[in-house]
Amino acid sequence: MKNQSEGMEPVKTIYEAIERTFNMFPFEGYIRPEYVKSQGPYSNIGNIVLKYLPSGSSILDFGCGPCDKTAVLQHLGFNCSAYDDFRDDWHVIDDNKEKIVSFANDCGIDLKMAGESEILPFAEQSFDMVMLHDVLEHLHDSPRDLLDDLLGLVKPDGLIFVTVPNAVNIRKRVSVLLGKTNLPSFESYYWYPGPWRGHVREYVKSDLSLLAEYLNCEILELHGCDHMLHKVPSLARNLYVQVTNIRKGVKDTWVLVARKKANWTSHKSISSTELNSILGKSTGYQYDH
Repeated sequence: MKNQSEGMEPVKTIYEAIERTFNMFPFEGYIRPEYVKSQGPYSNIGNIVLKYLPSGSSILDFGCGPCDKTAVLQHLGFNCSAYDDFRDDWHVIDDNKEKIVSFANDCGIDLKMAGESEILPFAEQSFDMVMLHDVLEHLHDSPRDLLDDLLGLVKPDGLIFVTVPNAVNIRKRVSVLLGKTNLPSFESYYWYPGPWRGHVREYVKSDLSLLAEYLNCEILELHGCDHMLHKVPSLARNLYVQVTNIRKGVKDTWVLVARKKANWTSHKSISSTELNSILGKSTGYQYDH
């Protein structure tokens, strides 16, 4: 794992880290300029990490994409590793993948790409935190095995930090009331090249509570936040923030921070009786060995 000292010197504030990332980033328009100097996903994530971890702590950003959020934390003095399969359509056109690798190297990030093996290329219990930002909603299968494997990489009493879109945010509730879909647009789904890489299942608060319980993790934070204010018309933005600050369950994104319990053990399966009880409630499903 690379140390921060091998790359650039850390900065003192979150907004300095965001600005440095913005200036170094190889894809114009990806990082929205309004989030460089004001509250948004980068500052929210940075503040949460700083709340729980001292500078120099080790972080794995799983599903890192172009390493934009990873870079902000690396510039703040954390030792960041990153992992992605880089199979989104835009990753594989032109030389975009090479640009991401070069950017990560310039920032001092230890970037790994998924290969033919499904084994994660990191040592057991080597990270203070593993984070997944806007990842779980893209999975076609249960996140059970993946998150169990990732927690195996976390030190005892280490942290898992997840952000996911809110399936019942206020914009989606209004859309449904107007007879519109709360799912990704049909055009993007219909014309998507290759296997669908968009959102498969978004989350509500109770989903994340159960997720932490199943993973044997203690919830430290679970609340709504603003990561997509740019989708709200500028004239309505102040009102939107005021309303959603009163009822955070309708904000656009959920934040979950949970601690790996001291007695944590890998737990990827349940008995057939338990499985029948859970699935049979709504589906009539019965599992036989």
